[in-house]
Amino acid sequence: MIDLLLEVAHRDERLYRSLLLKAERTGDFDNVVKTYQMVIDDATYIHDCIDWRAASTFADNIEQIVESLSELLTTEAAAILVELAEYAIERVENALRQIDDSYGDVGGKVEALGELHRKACAMALPEPVRLAERLFLLETSLPFNVCSFDVVTYRDVLGNEGLRRYRELAEAEWSKIKPHEGKARVDDDYAKRFQITRIMEQIAEANGDVEELVGIKSRDLSSAYRYLAIAEIYAKASQPELALDWAELGLKSFAERPDNRLRDFLVAAYLERKRNDEALELVWLQFEERPVLEHYIKLHDIAVKLDVWAAQRERALTLIMVDAITAREAARTSHLKSTSSTPNHSLRLEIALWENDLDAAWSVAHKSAHSRGLLISLAGKLEASRPFDAVSLYHRVIPTIIDETNNFAYGEAIKLICKVGDLMKKQKQLLQFEHYLAELRSQFKPKRNFIKLLDGVAGKV
Repeated sequence: MIDLLLEVAHRDERLYRSLLLKAERTGDFDNVVKTYQMVIDDATYIHDCIDWRAASTFADNIEQIVESLSELLTTEAAAILVELAEYAIERVENALRQIDDSYGDVGGKVEALGELHRKACAMALPEPVRLAERLFLLETSLPFNVCSFDVVTYRDVLGNEGLRRYRELAEAEWSKIKPHEGKARVDDDYAKRFQITRIMEQIAEANGDVEELVGIKSRDLSSAYRYLAIAEIYAKASQPELALDWAELGLKSFAERPDNRLRDFLVAAYLERKRNDEALELVWLQFEERPVLEHYIKLHDIAVKLDVWAAQRERALTLIMVDAITAREAARTSHLKSTSSTPNHSLRLEIALWENDLDAAWSVAHKSAHSRGLLISLAGKLEASRPFDAVSLYHRVIPTIIDETNNFAYGEAIKLICKVGDLMKKQKQLLQFEHYLAELRSQFKPKRNFIKLLDGVAGKV
């Protein structure tokens, strides 16, 4: 039986590795590390790139390593497991450079190795200074950082001595990072800067030191959002006035490149302080700069709180529906736009749909060109109360869908045609619907795939 098992193992690489590792664990620990490293090397060796289809096979091999290593999670073997888990994580992370891990199978095994490493450290309690040095090296050198080797994750194992050493290593790297303000040029590598900044922030957060965290954040004031991040730190620390100061400074520093997230922070702060006019002005700036439904809704929410929505709504609608401006923009031509176009009132239609004002939506729908999606949305809302209007909108959009000339578009058109049939059937207009189908057959006769689908509509209505 032994000979037979060994013969099979020579043909089955996975079985061979399993037997080899089991044999090592039954003996002393002298050769365990060497044998495991050999098996890990074998499982992580890549001759060429691995695509997404083969990634699962690679992941299965790593899973076998994880399962075998987990058997070393004992008081006697935990120290060895710490070393082997680190070795395996490094090998797999570097192998990931050549793997298309789209489904995350391999990454999941790396996370499992990281969990084993944390448990082994908690059990073995390695010498804290050396552990800190290894953890910092892993955190700053691995290509993908699937596992976290930071002070937050390993705080209890590192203790004060290990935390102090980790901090020393981090500060040595941090001292090389240059401050970055406004449009100042930064010569250091962005990825390195981001990484060491994150480490320093984690250290400050672990210590609960707000001012230290702000000091780290303020080394990079290259955007309005950076000021917002500091404002949020102070807000969370129950220091609202400092939060407001930093937010207002960010708004002033980036007046030409504002960040609406920072503006929204200030809007909330102003409302709390009853500085209503300033809050409303900031919301208005967003809507004027970019008149879109999202900003209209934002304006609505603030104006309703301040009980001034009626006036603000009229102002907003006037802004987007100034016919002279809209028509002038539509008529304008250039080297990129050789002909004039129909004025576009799509935002007004979006607003009417959001407000469920069907009369206004119907009126605007006939003033200009609109996206197909908006017209279909309006038709859907009209089906119950104004089915004839809904049918007319569907008639308007269906030909544009068919003209895309692909099977997906044909399928979408057939769905709408069936809706038209259902609506006309309820209105006792089946004969008119049959005439409509005949018109479509005549108009789109060359589109054979569409005609095949159309022939099946009669039986669905």
